[in-house]
Amino acid sequence: MDVRVSGRRTTVSDNLKSQAVDKIGKLDKFLSGLDSAEVHFWEENASARDGREVCEVTLQGHGHHIRTKVSAPDGFTAVDLAVDKLERQLRKLKSKMDTQSRSREKIQLADDLVPEKLIDEPQIDYSIVRSKSFALGEMDADAAALQMDLLGHDFYMFTNSETGNAAVIYRRDDGDLGLINAE
Repeated sequence: MDVRVSGRRTTVSDNLKSQAVDKIGKLDKFLSGLDSAEVHFWEENASARDGREVCEVTLQGHGHHIRTKVSAPDGFTAVDLAVDKLERQLRKLKSKMDTQSRSREKIQLADDLVPEKLIDEPQIDYSIVRSKSFALGEMDADAAALQMDLLGHDFYMFTNSETGNAAVIYRRDDGDLGLINAE
């Protein structure tokens, strides 16, 4: 697995970088096929002397994105906490994938008994408790950010006037904004 480590407005020591690469790199033993990991460090409260280190890790593989964010008194502890959380998430994902795989195997065994068009892939049930629809206004990202703030939301979906495609602008945990453009 390719592990990239960076710091936002902070320097990451070689020891911390080495520990992060070593520990995060071993996570593919829980779920093979993980392609890459991005590890970001920053100080949660940079103005105070007792600021906490934040470690955010995003794993990619199997068409999934697994993400966690933890804070601790120092970066080394934050890496350990992040690895613990990611292990739990990866075990849960592997369990779901194994269950789906077993269901597919059962369907294949019964394939000669049931016409192919009647066989459905097993679905994970998600409970959608509310549904909305609205017209997407065409605007640039700055105008969408203003609309998001005016509505008091954490995200805003719109048609990006620069690309002509659907896009989402959102407020990140660090207070900055993120932009997702559909292709």
